Amino acid sequence: MRKTSTKEFWLLAITALLVLGAGLGMRDPWPSDEPRFALVAKQMFDSGDWLFPHRGIELYSDKPPMLMWLQAAFYALVRDWRVAFLLPSLLAALGTLACVYDLGRRLWTRRVGLYAAWAVLFALQFTFQAKKAQIDPLVVFFITLANYGLLRHLLLGPSWRWWTAGWFFAGIGVITKGVGIIALLMLLPAAAAALAGWPRVRLHARNPRFWLGPLALLAAIALWLVPVVIAALANGAPEYRVYLNDILFRQTAKRYARSWDHAQPIWYHLATMATMWMPVILALPWAIPAWWRRLRRRDPRYLLPLAWWVLVVVFFTIPTGKRDVYILPALPMFCLALAPLLPGLLRKRGVQWLLWTFTAFATLVSLGAGLAMLFGEPAFERKLIDSRGATGEVAIAIAWVMIAGGAWGMALLAWLRVRGAALAMVAWLGGLWVLYGLFAYPILNDTSSARGVMALVGRRIGPQGELGLVAWKEQNLLMADRPAQTFGFKVPWDEQLRRGVAWQAERPAQRWLFVQEPAMLACIDRGRSELLGVANRRRWYLVPAAAVVAPCVPTAEELAKERKEQGVIDAE
Repeated sequence: MRKTSTKEFWLLAITALLVLGAGLGMRDPWPSDEPRFALVAKQMFDSGDWLFPHRGIELYSDKPPMLMWLQAAFYALVRDWRVAFLLPSLLAALGTLACVYDLGRRLWTRRVGLYAAWAVLFALQFTFQAKKAQIDPLVVFFITLANYGLLRHLLLGPSWRWWTAGWFFAGIGVITKGVGIIALLMLLPAAAAALAGWPRVRLHARNPRFWLGPLALLAAIALWLVPVVIAALANGAPEYRVYLNDILFRQTAKRYARSWDHAQPIWYHLATMATMWMPVILALPWAIPAWWRRLRRRDPRYLLPLAWWVLVVVFFTIPTGKRDVYILPALPMFCLALAPLLPGLLRKRGVQWLLWTFTAFATLVSLGAGLAMLFGEPAFERKLIDSRGATGEVAIAIAWVMIAGGAWGMALLAWLRVRGAALAMVAWLGGLWVLYGLFAYPILNDTSSARGVMALVGRRIGPQGELGLVAWKEQNLLMADRPAQTFGFKVPWDEQLRRGVAWQAERPAQRWLFVQEPAMLACIDRGRSELLGVANRRRWYLVPAAAVVAPCVPTAEELAKERKEQGVIDAE
């Protein structure tokens, strides 16, 4: 039995590494967030200033620097940004799976731990985010690790070492992304259960070692907060005080209480779970009555993760601003509570038919879309080419990837039939993610990452040319083949253009401006400029000094249009 369990564990581990790691090193950072974090990490490494993140010449205060620190640290080890920028997400996702597996094993059985990890791995939102270099996979890991420590103490303890670790990693979650503190919501159902006399759950609040937890939380936050506050105040420059105010207050408590972007209706997160938590969410109609029976038996192993899931959803439903990734940290605990039920549920004929139907529908959509791209009305290809600057060859290649994914799914369904629907679904999703990493990454990279357009810029201006960026995005500075001059990032585009033209006039024969189309004011003769093409859904011009035909003073109409466009792009 133990030998079989070991094989099953290694099957999970190898599958997770293949699914999450496929394509590592085969693409550059893609918008919207990846180039920003990679650029900040690169500037950290190049400048040696690891305490204060910069985006170009400006301080970057939107997020704490934990992800950027890790990206820069991994670059120091592997010396390849294509690998280093994705490694934190990959390792964090694997760590999340390990936590869920071990909790399931300790709270129930090794088999339950395996089911919990499989459920997390193939939830669409988890895998999709784990293959991106954003902060969310990292904060999910630290929150799950904090939950792991708290549950080891609350349900399997007392274990003061894990109690302290749980609080500490909640603090690390805070300095990764402020919402890391939500891990501590686990204490609310634990306290309620303990007061109600539920078996197996204890807070041990009268023990003096209880206070090691809050101290560990403060210590973790202080690892970053104390040095950055001391350094900012000692610097004395006003931009450093603005940085502190923004990152400590505006981007955390103020953003939660008065969110200013991504306004969504109150049911938004319910819709997110109903779609992005596929296929595991499909078990919910059968799981709810089973959970209710276990809660009536006062089993805290279900109460704590389920109540925490509900509390997290409520927490992120309160503010007006909502994004789908906000509730991703709740997924591991949801899957943990579901895992003991899965062996029985997967034997039910209704569940098998539902999984078969889901897989069949998804594979038919993939197959049909690919065939339509090749032989039908070429609307999708035109949209891809127009919006991303892709070539017809890229559209054809994507079509074949979709056809391959659809054909793979249909073959699995025909072979395994309804009884093997769960295995067919897992094998199809795994194959699809591997196809996405190994084939879609290199096919889409040039147009998705700005690699192609910035390589064209380098060839066009020659090795001696100097480059200035106006109305730029992070991927442009990151992908430039030489040090580029910037004139601010949040600075209004007309002011960036004015500064850029003045800089260019100092050495007109050698200096070029790379300008996003909405910032091309009437002072620029487009006939003397070169339209380089479309990248990341934006049109880019290369402007020589001879194309500047008048002082760059915007009209009221130009200014209003530019401000509107800049506001839309900054909100993306």
